Amino acid sequence: MDLRKLKKLIDLVEESGISELELTEDGEKVRISRNFTANAPVQQHYAPMQYAATPQVAAPPASATPVAATPAADEGHSVKSPMVGTFYRSPSPDAKSFVEVGDTVAVGDTLCIIEAMKLLNEIEADKAGVIKKILVDNGQAVEYGEPLFIIA
Repeated sequence: MDLRKLKKLIDLVEESGISELELTEDGEKVRISRNFTANAPVQQHYAPMQYAATPQVAAPPASATPVAATPAADEGHSVKSPMVGTFYRSPSPDAKSFVEVGDTVAVGDTLCIIEAMKLLNEIEADKAGVIKKILVDNGQAVEYGEPLFIIA
């Protein structure tokens, strides 16, 4: 292997912060490894896999409100989002909302719809009770595990 190429690889390992690099080329094998001191944090970087082009997801704007903290247990049961998507309170823009604060729901009643990848997924109540809070605005993006409703 060319010494200039080897020097470039050493420089890349130093700049990237990876701890080890192994390369096999034309039957020659080179392994470059860095030693870390006991107090230095270890960072792991993985080489990206080669796949077909994937869509990039834009980061939320800096002014976006943070995900609501999980409500206190004494407030009631929290219904959480089972997926990432867009939260809708009604089946269509001009239709009445599935539930409102103060409504009584039974297990299996539809609470909302989450749209994910052009599929509309009905989210059902997993506990019977009264809707105490609706924690998400209509049309808002939701994350997996994000609390949507409080049922008491």
